[in-house]
Amino acid sequence: MKFTPAKVNFFNFIKLPLAYFGGVRVQSITDKEVIVTIKHRWMNQNPFQSMFWAAQGMAAEMPTGILVMKAIDDSKRKVSMLVTHQEADFFKKATGKITFSCTGGNEIREAIQKSIATGEGQKIVLTSEGKNKDGVVVSNFNFHWSLKVKS
Repeated sequence: MKFTPAKVNFFNFIKLPLAYFGGVRVQSITDKEVIVTIKHRWMNQNPFQSMFWAAQGMAAEMPTGILVMKAIDDSKRKVSMLVTHQEADFFKKATGKITFSCTGGNEIREAIQKSIATGEGQKIVLTSEGKNKDGVVVSNFNFHWSLKVKS
């Protein structure tokens, strides 16, 4: 599959409706970076008039997962992928449009190549940073991914 924002957003509509109807939208995809947005609205808010932390987490995980899936697809190998741990920090109320980005494409490709060479699983930590329209960081998520090439 060619990874384009339109194709991934359609995939989300079919396979991840909670993300789609919660407002998560992929904006751009490259080998090195994926950018995803989510807008604060009634569907994803908490009682304090800001975006629920879990909605932010869903949007934050998306660019890391797309980068992993794209690197696996590009490797032409079968690779198992699993989030094994997640941690987050919240700095400011998330209102308006929040943009999450992850730039770990090169690290993922290196981990896959190392798994191919050694036959062992690799762990990688990918960071997804969420910024509001003013460029202020509202939250920061770290996702620990386990990658292992299948034999």
